Amino acid sequence: MNNRLAVMQILHQDSSVLVINKSADLSVLAEGWDKSAPYLVKMLEEQFGKVWVIHRIDKGTSGVIVFALTAEAHRSLSIQFEKYEVEKKYHALLNGLPTWEEKVTKFPLRVNVGHRHRTVVDDRSGVKAETRFRLLERYQASALVEASPMTGRTHQIRVHAYALGHPLLGDILYSAPETKVIARPALHAYSLIFNHPKTGKRLGFQADYPSDFSEAVRLLRGK
Repeated sequence: MNNRLAVMQILHQDSSVLVINKSADLSVLAEGWDKSAPYLVKMLEEQFGKVWVIHRIDKGTSGVIVFALTAEAHRSLSIQFEKYEVEKKYHALLNGLPTWEEKVTKFPLRVNVGHRHRTVVDDRSGVKAETRFRLLERYQASALVEASPMTGRTHQIRVHAYALGHPLLGDILYSAPETKVIARPALHAYSLIFNHPKTGKRLGFQADYPSDFSEAVRLLRGK
């Protein structure tokens, strides 16, 4: 199989934008000092030429991400993200059973704290952050939720879930217990909606669960 196809699926491509379903083992940009390691932008530029990064998802997060193919598209999409006009929905598996059906969190966040570069809740020095959670399924000792970040802070969903007492399954960085259900933080960028930078048409894209996330859901359902 073409190595590119193993780590990304093209959901949409036109002259202005490129929408990808990214696997959970690939960084968007180069990490650390090793510039030879594969990363998504490098792979895309080998295939499509210059691409502009507008937003990022963690290396360990799978799902939808959009790139611009022109400077004009980059400006348009960047403004939409800055004004929170882009609708982002993530699916996540939580430790424990929430007592709520829906929950809005507004814990202010401070990023890049300590040698582990964690994001922390900081009421004094943190910046505004808001995530809306909606319960989708309850299991014996965990739950599937939809998370809609209304702001775009680093690790926002992961930290807000942790602050609610329900860190993501597999998210050891944010104090989740070890699990055999999934080998990464159980977070998937499920859908993305934005205005096309050239036509203005509202576009929506959805990414199927990768195999590890699907298997985790199956195990938790007891099927």
